[in-house]
Amino acid sequence: MIDALKEALALSPDNLPLRLSLADLLRAEGRYDEAATQYKEVLRKSYGHQKAQLGLAACYFQLGNYSAAMVVFESFEGSLPDDATVLFIKSLVKENNLEKAAALYQQLVALSPNMADAELDKLFRAPLAGAHLDEMGFDDMDDNLFLEKPTIGFADVGGMEKVKDEISKKIIHPLQHPEIYKAYGKKTGGGIMLYGPPGGGKTYIARATAGEIQSKFIAIGLHDILDMWVGNSEKNLHQVFETARSHQPCVLFIDEVDALGASRADLKQSAMRHTINQFLAEMDGVSTNNEGVLVLAATNTPWNVDSAFRRPGRFDRVIFVPPPDEKGRAEILRTHLKGKPAGDIDYAKVAAQTRHYSGADLQALVDRAVEEKLDESIRGGKLAPLETKDLLKATKHMHPSTKEWFATARNYALYANESGQYTEVLEYMKQL
Repeated sequence: MIDALKEALALSPDNLPLRLSLADLLRAEGRYDEAATQYKEVLRKSYGHQKAQLGLAACYFQLGNYSAAMVVFESFEGSLPDDATVLFIKSLVKENNLEKAAALYQQLVALSPNMADAELDKLFRAPLAGAHLDEMGFDDMDDNLFLEKPTIGFADVGGMEKVKDEISKKIIHPLQHPEIYKAYGKKTGGGIMLYGPPGGGKTYIARATAGEIQSKFIAIGLHDILDMWVGNSEKNLHQVFETARSHQPCVLFIDEVDALGASRADLKQSAMRHTINQFLAEMDGVSTNNEGVLVLAATNTPWNVDSAFRRPGRFDRVIFVPPPDEKGRAEILRTHLKGKPAGDIDYAKVAAQTRHYSGADLQALVDRAVEEKLDESIRGGKLAPLETKDLLKATKHMHPSTKEWFATARNYALYANESGQYTEVLEYMKQL
């Protein structure tokens, strides 16, 4: 069958389904090097082809190139299929990133129990079998487990001037001028929800916010909260908020808040509803004081977030994070090329050709140009510096990923904008 497919490809080299079939068959036969070559050829002809990406990552894993496999898996940004997630977790284990591997495996099993893996069970779940939270020493957890002290500030964030200004008004100014805000009865703290297309730098701006006010920073996702044991997810949430309260001022960042803040009416599992209610109670500070706790959340799908989350006193400020403008794109490109062999790059010219690119798109653009230069350097036996033409050439094989997000957001912005939340989206879409 493999020989027959190779003969057919010789006659029809651009037949991608045929080439994928050959790659899958080679992988099934354990011929991973050959399979990887075929997957790469598919990606060369169809950049971003998801099935080819996953097949290539699986080959990398089998060949022991775990770091390369992780790069591919991470590019899926939360949309990785369950079977690929298992390989991703195993890659993390091989790279000794056990903390992240354990958290991801716990989340996977909580949401998809049928994906339990004997090898990972032995590593992560066997010691916990039948244990309760207190028995695992949760109450004695080190408060510094999640804490960071970011060294970046707003000066390190390319563009996003309007977003910085909104965050300054809500978070930074109250800390810099507490006496003025106290005179008007305004407390320090509260919540801001950042939304926009994937890869727009929402996490980076949150970390820069903490650096700007020299506060501690805690970043959590759904995998840090969910627990397979009933009641433990709520305790996990409480512990995270208590850690933030004990280190005021503190920026608490919640990624993919739509996963936690899905409409309670749509949830069939009562356990998840309890977790959401616990989160809302922590935000309200019913039995505790949240002064000085600055909660930032990020989501790609704000229309999926329960309206209760946007009530005054919770995430009462919702900010649109658009793709970077031309100046911002030039700054991001400079950041990604820093430390790499590069000639005299015309950043303005490249920025002009990358309209609507997200920060992640720009990183992918640089990565693609670097791959071309790696081949050239290996053939020539010396480092070949990146030039403007290399980046411009890479743009011909890429399209901004943000357009797909705006196609979805358009319907909500046009027909579900009674509160005016999506007015900024409509304004930006006029430029598309």
